[in-house]
Amino acid sequence: MKTLVLNIPDNLDLDDREATMLLATKLYEQGKLTLGQAAELAGYSKRTFMELLSRYNVSIFDYDPSELANDIKNAGNYHIRH
Repeated sequence: MKTLVLNIPDNLDLDDREATMLLATKLYEQGKLTLGQAAELAGYSKRTFMELLSRYNVSIFDYDPSELANDIKNAGNYHIRH
């Protein structure tokens, strides 16, 4: 694993943990890290990381809105035959 050193302006009032979480969240959101990799980078379990993603407005579901709408429409057209 690479080590990264950042100089963050003092006025941001951002601690190391928050900066790491922001980086992990963005890399996950862009698809550069898997959920497990991002959780490890942030120093959390997968479950905790998944729960924290909502604070950053990041969904764990990688669905395009049009795909989701189409899936919902198709689910409504599904009928169980007896």
